[in-house]
Amino acid sequence: MTNRSGGPASPEPGRRRGSRSRRKWRSSLATAATLGLTATLLSSCGSDSDALVWYINPDAGGQAAVAAACSDELGFEITTQVLPQAAGEQRIQLARRLAAEDPAIDLMSIDPPYTAEFANAGYLAEIPADMQERMREQAFEGAAAAATWDDQLVVAPFWSNTQVLWYRKSFVQKTNLDMSQPVTWDDIIQAAAEGGGKVAVQSNKYEGYSVWINALIAGAGGDIATDTEKGAEATIEVDSEPGRVAAGIIEELAGSTAAPDDMSVAQEGQAGATFGGEQGAFMVNWTYVLTGAGYPEDVVKDIGYTRYPQSVEGEESRPPYGGIGIGVSEFSDQKEQAIEALECLTSPDNQGLNAELTGNMPSSAAGYDWPALKEIYPQDLLDLFQQSLEAAAPRTVSPYWSDISGALLSRFHPPSSVDDETPEDAQSFIEDVLQQRSLL
Repeated sequence: MTNRSGGPASPEPGRRRGSRSRRKWRSSLATAATLGLTATLLSSCGSDSDALVWYINPDAGGQAAVAAACSDELGFEITTQVLPQAAGEQRIQLARRLAAEDPAIDLMSIDPPYTAEFANAGYLAEIPADMQERMREQAFEGAAAAATWDDQLVVAPFWSNTQVLWYRKSFVQKTNLDMSQPVTWDDIIQAAAEGGGKVAVQSNKYEGYSVWINALIAGAGGDIATDTEKGAEATIEVDSEPGRVAAGIIEELAGSTAAPDDMSVAQEGQAGATFGGEQGAFMVNWTYVLTGAGYPEDVVKDIGYTRYPQSVEGEESRPPYGGIGIGVSEFSDQKEQAIEALECLTSPDNQGLNAELTGNMPSSAAGYDWPALKEIYPQDLLDLFQQSLEAAAPRTVSPYWSDISGALLSRFHPPSSVDDETPEDAQSFIEDVLQQRSLL
């Protein structure tokens, strides 16, 4: 899963008052939104017109339970409508509705890479400054960073996912690795290859692969892009030493016998299946692995966990950050109530309730105090999740992330094609796409 987002009190140029960059980006979103608009513009999807409607990503019932709890607490109804499974499809459906200024959306769960895009387009209602401050203080640093655009917290952090390195204890016992110490990607690839095991990753041509590339680059001390407040003029930094380190790791795994046969099409589920199979050795994946992967008891007992692998030996790893932030629509007819609901929906107790039901962990340390989590997960794993979140690297916060990610994937996929020239090629193509010299 990816995993996973209102405006400033005093808007700056290019943000909410119709500057050229905002008009350009909103026009781009509006163009995309026209595709299939008639089919998606449903008045209120059967909900009571007085109830708040919260558009949620698919889960195991956590968000619906939180909506019911807040309905009871606040004294007004919050209903839910489920978005498509894929994050990109969620973005398109919401963008279509918001571009048309549809008032039927009050609240929405937004994947972190699309937060800046929606905020920059003027789609998100302003969160009051005092509420922003409380939410920043409550959230993990990575969660607050992923929810911020133009120095404003534009969505409320709800749940925060991260990845750790899962390993099969029975396999590691046959190697020389000490899993109580930091390990590198090179360590686990070599150990898997020598022992006939597989290293399971997410490297299909989709957002999960961008997550892996971003974590590899961040772990080597770099960024995919900086100066993102400049929009399409952001500085792309894939062609850099950290970018070459990331490409080298991908090339090493793809060319190794440790690469799963389905590496080029592997998403979270396929990676989980490889890890649970006879050649399962190592896997990077999200927090729900122990509770949501459906492994038989003997496999569950064989699963160990440790910090995400280092890109460079001796340099602290930067695990992926994923999650969901909840935003209020600028076009809602019930903005005051929606903003009131926002604080309830993302309270630590409701973060904990959602985590109990879905395995998608809280965006705050206080959320981890939810008693049921301590019954479901070993304390050392809960500690590892929190340590990983504190060190996690969100994807580049940019209103152009969809273009950046799409261009990155077009040059890094399939993994077997990656070599030392890939970072330069990818950077050039990303820049061409942003400057409208090339199309995805």
